[in-house]
Amino acid sequence: MPTNIRYTLLSLRDLAVSIGPLALLTLALLAFTYWWLNPNPPKRVVLATGPAQSAYDAFGQQYAQALSRYGITVELLPSEGSSANLELLRAGKADLGFVQGGTADIGYDDEESIASLGSLFVEPLWLFYREESAQRLNQSETVANLTELKGWRVNVGTAGSGVPRLFGTLLDVNRVERTQLQLSELEQTPATVAFLEGELDALVFASAPESLMVQMLLQTPGIRLMDFAQSEAYSRRFGYLTPVVMPRGVVDLAGDIPARDVRLVASTTSLLTSARTHPAILQLFAQTATHLHGGASWFSRAREYPSLEHSEVRVSPEATRAIRNGPPFLQRYLPFWLANLIERMWLAMGLIIALALPLSRIVPPLYTFRIRSRVFRWYAELRDIEQRHESRPGQGATPAQELLDQLDAMEHKVEKVVVPLSYTDELYALRNNIHLVRKKLLRKG
Repeated sequence: MPTNIRYTLLSLRDLAVSIGPLALLTLALLAFTYWWLNPNPPKRVVLATGPAQSAYDAFGQQYAQALSRYGITVELLPSEGSSANLELLRAGKADLGFVQGGTADIGYDDEESIASLGSLFVEPLWLFYREESAQRLNQSETVANLTELKGWRVNVGTAGSGVPRLFGTLLDVNRVERTQLQLSELEQTPATVAFLEGELDALVFASAPESLMVQMLLQTPGIRLMDFAQSEAYSRRFGYLTPVVMPRGVVDLAGDIPARDVRLVASTTSLLTSARTHPAILQLFAQTATHLHGGASWFSRAREYPSLEHSEVRVSPEATRAIRNGPPFLQRYLPFWLANLIERMWLAMGLIIALALPLSRIVPPLYTFRIRSRVFRWYAELRDIEQRHESRPGQGATPAQELLDQLDAMEHKVEKVVVPLSYTDELYALRNNIHLVRKKLLRKG
């Protein structure tokens, strides 16, 4: 091997050994930070939706399709509705779930364990009734108030949907006892069949207008939608309710359906999440929500939703940033996994660099000490030989020939010492000093 290359490799080896402790410390801190922050999200999450063919089910499929582009599988977990979704979140069986405001019993215990990704859309309380039932029971084709439902056969949905709780609250403020109605809690599909066949007089459920059930009932002859004339008063009494108006002709402009504006009360549906859900997953869901729910609908204008208002629990910081600012800067130019890794570890990496920079100042002195120690350690032996030669004969002086032999052996070893070219002057100085001591031994020998 050429001498220059050999010296270069030795210099690199010495430099690597000098930097080694600092590099190992930095790598250990990075590994600990990665383990502690857990920046990469899981590849599978569970989203609690709702009954089959409901708006929740449809939106869940859209979320699953959107997140599949990032390599994340969204498992849809059907349920009875809002109340059931909240219970699934509490039990840890779901990571996220759609929950309608006012339909679930959210208490103080949920403040730390449950968070919101914002209000996604308004979900009116639909009260469809049969014209024939209104004529037969009230001698009128229309129903103007909940007090007119006394004696009616009304289906309010399953307990897991949360609608029985919400509708019961509205009956209470209207001073209508539940015993004054024939209430049933059938699932939405069989209840709709019974309603259309005349076995039920009214059907109550909460759903987004995108629901196929809503669209079908609005266009069925002989079925009417109750106009909540006191919708504003309901919203003042209950903070989670919002007065909305379904404009004339919004369902079918050509058919002029509905034939007039219809006032409704609606609650906002939020996407709730467990506190255990990975922050990167929350960020992706919040970003997806701005695309899925940001357009105009029957009851909202474009970019009105998702919203940070009307939330019954705290809003996640990831959702706040996504709704207000859109995708992070790095995600606009880098793959999601890389942008997420940098975003979640940049602060820790900055702290590690701030710690490593001062420590790196000891590398040059350590490198210099390591190289020079190969030369300087021989001076102790050289001085010992010289001192033994200068001792008086009665004080245990060593014979000159023995000292010369030791000096020759040391010089032979020093000739094999290799140092970088920039430190050869010190090596040659050592050899020169060995020669001076030899001359001294010969002169006095």
